[in-house]
Amino acid sequence: MSVTIYHNPRCSKSRATLAILEDKGVAIDVVEYLNEAPDEATLKDILSKLGMTPRDLMRKGEAVYKEKGLGDEGLSDDVLIKAMVADPILIERPIVVANGKARIGRPPESVLEIL
Repeated sequence: MSVTIYHNPRCSKSRATLAILEDKGVAIDVVEYLNEAPDEATLKDILSKLGMTPRDLMRKGEAVYKEKGLGDEGLSDDVLIKAMVADPILIERPIVVANGKARIGRPPESVLEIL
């Protein structure tokens, strides 16, 4: 089984989720998404697997969210996706992708549903 985690090592939830995956002994592809931001196609695929809209996946408390006026409800999904690609700090974390599905590790144990 191939498992990918979009990980931020500075985030306690992300570290806890990674530890859960390691404990399961699965092969993990760790993507430190702040350094290797997903492209638009990858982000759209993740959103589809999560069953979420771009706005649902955004960290609305980040300064860049406010600075760029991303709270404007009139912005299209494509604009929001481009914003997350440009500033990956806006992407909620951690995201685990496995078996054609995805989950956000909040709480970390929620990722076990897709393993």
